[in-house]
Order: sequence, then C-alpha cells, then structure tokens
Amino acid sequence: MIIDCHVHINQYELTQNVPLLEDRLEMLETEMANNNVDYAIILSSYEVNSKRPSTKQIIDGIQKYDNLGVAAGFTIDNHTDEDLRNYRQWIKEGKIKALKIYSGYEHYYPYDERYQKVYDTCIEFGIPAMFHTGDTYSEKGKLRFARPLNLDEVAVDNPELKIIMCHLGNPWIQDAQEVLYKNKNVYADVSGLVIGSFDHFFEKMIKEKVAELINYAGEPRYLLYGTDWPISSMDSYLNFVAKLTIKKEYRNLFMFENAKNLFKI
Repeated sequence: MIIDCHVHINQYELTQNVPLLEDRLEMLETEMANNNVDYAIILSSYEVNSKRPSTKQIIDGIQKYDNLGVAAGFTIDNHTDEDLRNYRQWIKEGKIKALKIYSGYEHYYPYDERYQKVYDTCIEFGIPAMFHTGDTYSEKGKLRFARPLNLDEVAVDNPELKIIMCHLGNPWIQDAQEVLYKNKNVYADVSGLVIGSFDHFFEKMIKEKVAELINYAGEPRYLLYGTDWPISSMDSYLNFVAKLTIKKEYRNLFMFENAKNLFKI
C-alpha cells in the first residue's frame, strides 16, 4: 500500500492550463492510478484565490472519491476564528485529517502564540499539525521562519501534539534530524525535495543526506512518504524512495502505516 501524505491541487506549472478544480482532481486520480498510490492527502493553501481553492472547495470537490483526504491550511493573516470553527466541525465529520501551518510563506515563527489555538484543536481531536519547513516555492517566503529548529519549541511546549515536519527541512536536513532525534512527537515527510523529477546527481546527494538523517535519528519510525505533486513527479519520487536503504518493517511504516495512523485513514 502507498499513501502520499502531501499533494496539492493548486495551479502550478504542470497544472497552470487546467483551470477547473474538477479537472485537476481527475489529473491527480490518474497520476495516483498510474503509480499505484492508494490514498493521498491534499493540502489546502495559505491563501485563497483563483489558483488556490479553499478548504471548503476541496472538501466539496472530493466527495465522490474515497481515496482522498484534506489537510487544511491555517494562517494568522488570511484565516479567522470562524474558519477554525468550520475546521473543527469538518474534523468531527472526518473531512479534515490534519491542519497545516505555512511557516516561511507566512512571516511568523511556528511558536507564535497566535497559532496555539490551532495546536490545541489538533490535540483535542488527535490529528497532526503539519508545518512547512525549508526552502519556499515562493520568492516572497522568508526562510528564517521556516527553519526546522523552530519546531523544537513547538514540540517541547506541546508534548501531546503530533507534528509533521514537511520536506525534511531541506536544505537544513541536519537540523531536522536533531529535531526528530530529540522529540518523539515529531515526524517528517520527504515531499518536495525536488522540482519536477530527480536527476542522477541530485538524487545521489539527497539520498546521502537522508541516509545520514536515518543513521543519526535512528530507525525511521518517524518518516512519511509524500511527493508534493504536482510540483514533484510521483514516478520519479517512487524511484527515489525505492533506492533508500530502509528495513522492510520500517519501509511499511514509511510508505503507509505512519500516515494511516496519524491521519486516521
């Protein structure tokens, strides 16, 4: 089984000529079928516009699919308490599987006290909080807010919160491995390590960094499989992770069991 815990249906380069949400969902379903991906978590954005559908639009759009879930984006600048109240209801109904903080895209540290109501909601309902870490896809992102070390404060102050560090904090993977080693409530997905497909040299470099992370942080009971589709291609990602040296029991955790448990799939 394969669960991709990190995909988008925004209009990026690959989908820029696909204006309708329904058509992008069909593209996602086709890509999943072609790569034997059983389930995917769609992340709603840090803002809503013609290229970035709202959480409600995504929830409505996936009603006819039983292999898609939603992680709802929440920001200080673009979301309200009413949004969070709606999220709470959709969490109760099983329509939202996680909440997502866009550190770096939004110019606040993840330990800003204004996010605490989000973490309290995640703890109350037993769902994970996902965090953007590392390089941003936008030139307007500010990297100091997206450093993986920032999550150490969130993890320590919220020991019951299940934290997912997206993108391994790339390029600060060494910082990410210390946060993972130290905090047992922190997980990480491997999504978005490349734009498009891996070439031979970049794949070799990232493979070595992930191997170092695993050697440092211990057996990878904390890893989750994700791609960041359509920014990253699914087939290239599956080829990349197949080359990672991971024992079978931990590979199953990595490819689907961790996500199944964390997202209550």
